[in-house]
Amino acid sequence: MDSLPKRKPNRLAGYDYSQSGCYFVTICTKDREHLFGCVVGADVLIGPHVQLSEIGATVKQTIFQIPFVDQYIVMPNHVHILLRLPASGNGPMGTSAPTRSVPWIVRYLKRTVTMTCGKTVWQRGYHDHIVRSEADYLRIWSYIDTNPAKWREDRYYTETGG
Repeated sequence: MDSLPKRKPNRLAGYDYSQSGCYFVTICTKDREHLFGCVVGADVLIGPHVQLSEIGATVKQTIFQIPFVDQYIVMPNHVHILLRLPASGNGPMGTSAPTRSVPWIVRYLKRTVTMTCGKTVWQRGYHDHIVRSEADYLRIWSYIDTNPAKWREDRYYTETGG
């Protein structure tokens, strides 16, 4: 009997994702479906930006409720979030440790959006990157900031929709 291939672990083995520091997280829609909106406005004055759908607006509103977000972008079929987790005890209103972990924040976002929309919109899992330097942080910030303008070159780009 053939065994199924093992999934590659998404997280860095043995790393504590509640440690203070910066994290770059990408969460995709189920089947990379364009649920969050479309990229519009390639004109010179405004520049490309994402026109959010109702679900995309829900994602954005939910991200606003997360206190540790430095930068983010809601794209048609994925979300990029740059998180900065504080040192223990430095969270807003004495936030407890579990709410300062990357997995907790991702679960909160996915669960809240799913409950609000009444359907599953997310793929299983998510991608993360531990930000290790100021140069890395600035590169990621710029990547998020320019993501709509580079949508057709994005690794998550698909032809369907925006």
